[in-house]
Amino acid sequence: MAVEKYLKPEVINQIKRLDLRAQFVVKGFLQGLHASPFHGFSVEFSEHRRYSTGDDPKDIDWLVFAKTDKYYVKKFEAETNITGYLVMDLSSSMGYTLRQELTKFDYAICLAASLCYLMILQQDPCGLITFDEKIRDSLPPKSKRTQLGNVLAHLAKLKPTGPTDIGRSLTQVAAMLRHKSLVMVFSDLLTDPIPVFQALRRLRHRGHDVILFHILDEAEVAFPFDGMVEFEDPETNEKVVVDASAYRKDYQSEIEAFRALYKQECFQTRVDYVPLDTSMQFDRALLEYLTSRKDRG
Repeated sequence: MAVEKYLKPEVINQIKRLDLRAQFVVKGFLQGLHASPFHGFSVEFSEHRRYSTGDDPKDIDWLVFAKTDKYYVKKFEAETNITGYLVMDLSSSMGYTLRQELTKFDYAICLAASLCYLMILQQDPCGLITFDEKIRDSLPPKSKRTQLGNVLAHLAKLKPTGPTDIGRSLTQVAAMLRHKSLVMVFSDLLTDPIPVFQALRRLRHRGHDVILFHILDEAEVAFPFDGMVEFEDPETNEKVVVDASAYRKDYQSEIEAFRALYKQECFQTRVDYVPLDTSMQFDRALLEYLTSRKDRG
C-alpha cells in the first residue's frame, strides 16, 4: 500500500486505538518525507539546522553533509525544545459530517494525537487545553513518554457538545500561558470572526506562535446538496429550508470569502493558517507544524 493511502482519514478510522492511529499517521508521514524532496528537511527537523554565518565550523555534522551535500550543525537543547499546546474546540458543530468516515471532531482529535506523538518523539513538552464557551480543562505540558498516554486518554474521552465562544476562550488561553509557546488551535471557526481575530492578536502580542487548523466538513466546502433541503444549526437548533441547487454558487462564494478573510488576517498577524476539510490527508497539517518548528529554529 502506498504511503499516501495510510494518511487518508477513512483508513485511519479503521484503527480505533488513538495511540496506534497517531503512530500510523506520523510514521507514514515521516516515511513519505524521507522518500521526498523534503528528505534533507526531515534531517534538519530532527536534530540539526542549516549552517549559517557565525556558526563554528567545528559544529558541522559531516555525516549529514555526506548524505545531503549540505552543511548542518547540531542544535543545542535550548534551541530545539518547543512547548506546545493542543487547543481543542468542543462545540457541537464539530460533531458534524455528511458522508465522510470522520466528523470534524474525529478529524481534529486524530490530528491532535498525531502532533502530540510528533512532539513527544522530539522530546518537546506538549499540553492540552479544551474549550467551549470557556476553557473547560487543561493538562500541563510535559515531554516524558507517559505524557503521550495522558493526552491521548484525555482526547479519546472528549465529546463535542453545546455552544462555543472561541474568542473568549482563546483570550483566556493567552492570559493563562506564562511562557512563549506554540499554540495549535483546532476549530471549525463557525462564529463571528472579529473576536477570534482579536484573541489571535493577543496571543501573538504575548509572543506565542500560533497554528490555526481550520477544519470544515468536506460537505461544508463542496455543498453537494440538491433541491429543497432543511438545514439545522447544531448549536441553536434553528432550522431553515433552502433551494440548495439555486443557493450553491452563493454558498460556495461565502465559504471562499470566509476562508480568504481568515487567511488575510492570519497573514497580517503572522499566524499560520491551515484550511482543512475532512476528506484531506493529515500530512498537510503535519508539514505545517514542521515548517513552523523549522522557522523557530
